[in-house]
Amino acid sequence: MKKFVLFILLSISTVIQAQKISFYSANTDSTLFRLTAEGASHLASLPMKCILQQYPNKINHTAVSDSDQVLTPMQQHPSFYGCFDWHSSVHGHWMLVRLLKQFPELKEQAAIRKLISTTITVNNINQEARYFNNTLSKSFERTYGWAWTLKLQEELITWNDPDAVRWRTALQPLCDTVIQLWRRFLPKQTYPNRTGVHGNTAFGLGFAIDYARTAQNHAFEAELIAAAKKLYLKDKAAPAVWEPDGSDFFSPSLMEADLMRRVLNKSDFLNWFNAWLPEKSLKHLTILPIVSDRTDLQIVHLDGLCFSRSWCMSGIAKELPQNDRRISLLTKAATRHLNQSLSSVASGHYGGEHWLASFAVYALSNKD
Repeated sequence: MKKFVLFILLSISTVIQAQKISFYSANTDSTLFRLTAEGASHLASLPMKCILQQYPNKINHTAVSDSDQVLTPMQQHPSFYGCFDWHSSVHGHWMLVRLLKQFPELKEQAAIRKLISTTITVNNINQEARYFNNTLSKSFERTYGWAWTLKLQEELITWNDPDAVRWRTALQPLCDTVIQLWRRFLPKQTYPNRTGVHGNTAFGLGFAIDYARTAQNHAFEAELIAAAKKLYLKDKAAPAVWEPDGSDFFSPSLMEADLMRRVLNKSDFLNWFNAWLPEKSLKHLTILPIVSDRTDLQIVHLDGLCFSRSWCMSGIAKELPQNDRRISLLTKAATRHLNQSLSSVASGHYGGEHWLASFAVYALSNKD
């Protein structure tokens, strides 16, 4: 491994004061990254502020009676009521677990453990699982929130820590519920969701495959792989020139490729990828998006697009032959996308702060 010699300093504004944060270190050709302890501490502060913050709250709930119409977010979702919406709370928890594992000496460690022990309890999670029992709730958070739930559990089951054992034991009934719902849904999914937001099918399948492999749930993994091949294997000539949409936080074209690299062997993936994203289309996706207003809850999605493009590009580059010139194109673009939005993770505006740190941490985690 090359010695880490390049430190990239990023200026970050907060509502309190301007400060310099060294978020990560990288080697000279920007192919290997390490999140710094300073960056981890700063990013951890964002979900820590909002996981117990009940309002403002975007409730994606279908009421069936007066009694459930008047429930507060905390009453409906005792584990994942904060951070504006359910899925953001879930991936905020994932991020904190990831940082605890990566930085055992993180100064916020005790506070994070106390926080998660408050939200992920047996009673709370059982209530979260029961929420899906209602007929009109079976598609709740399909499949974005489902995917992050499994990503959280994947992080916990790969950590030999007493708190992690307790949390993953409590969380398992919700994971079992999500897996059951997903397995029932897969045979019925005739068409993929190709949007650049929550419903994107490729994103959900990719995270679910990661979980299934880690948990050694071979039946679930086989069903996910079969679904991915059914939905995407024949795809050619991605309409990448249409990207991005004004509220994208995923690139549909890159997210699909990021899924298929998990599904196909290197040779088959290369053939598929060549047909899916010709170099002209790939170059179009390396152009940085313009984030014109970070106070706008939809436009700020484009910061998330920078992070998800970055992790997709890094993952795809690892699957290409060593002499493939697209590796340089992808790795350099991945770094540019990361740098553009890291400085804006803490903008002082809740529309971005309640979720972007998770995307940033995953993008950096996918580069080591």
